[in-house]
Amino acid sequence: MANPKGISNSPSSRKVPLNRDVVLSTALELVDTEGLDGLTMRRLGQELERDPMSLYRYAANRAALLDGITELVLNELAIFADDPDWQAQLRRIAHDLRLLALRHPNVVPLLVTRPLSTPLGLRPLGTLRPLEQILGLLIGAGFSPADALHVYRAYYGFLYGHILNELQEYIVDPEENVALLRLGLHRLPVTEFPTLRALGPVLADYDGDAELDQGLTLLLSGLAAQLAG
Repeated sequence: MANPKGISNSPSSRKVPLNRDVVLSTALELVDTEGLDGLTMRRLGQELERDPMSLYRYAANRAALLDGITELVLNELAIFADDPDWQAQLRRIAHDLRLLALRHPNVVPLLVTRPLSTPLGLRPLGTLRPLEQILGLLIGAGFSPADALHVYRAYYGFLYGHILNELQEYIVDPEENVALLRLGLHRLPVTEFPTLRALGPVLADYDGDAELDQGLTLLLSGLAAQLAG
């Protein structure tokens, strides 16, 4: 039957209304599937079925898109600064951030390196909230503000180092039972790399969750001893 009002029923007339959240979540999906290099205003416009020029009202440029994606991911991280058990809170945050990184591995370079290109006070507020909240958690636990900042730096330095290390773990042949062959360690000269070759079984059985927890235990026990002292 003809439409008496002449309203089009084509898919383009039923597009999801645009807002900043829609634009950023679509940009994040693109980064997840196509990597950071795949994110351009033109490509994002194609995905949203919009003229790329219409997107600039939600993000002034690609750099603003990247900042927005970083905020979007970090907003998934719940931090309870008033938790009296600061060690349990830091342990949970670490495991939650690890899971976020595993869900969005292409975003990890943004989390780790992008803040370095921007002075602290000029960074997007969403990227600063974890810092503010964790500082509050540590100061509430008894650390001085300066010491809380040192703890935060050590904590995130360890955490991001672990995440980057876990993401680059690579198995040459997952079906191979012999650790040296699974990891390609058999290619290393025996006389030059005896320790790495001997650690083959341990390296092949890498458990990122357990490794993170063990590192946190060492870090947090040292911090607790410092606080008690």
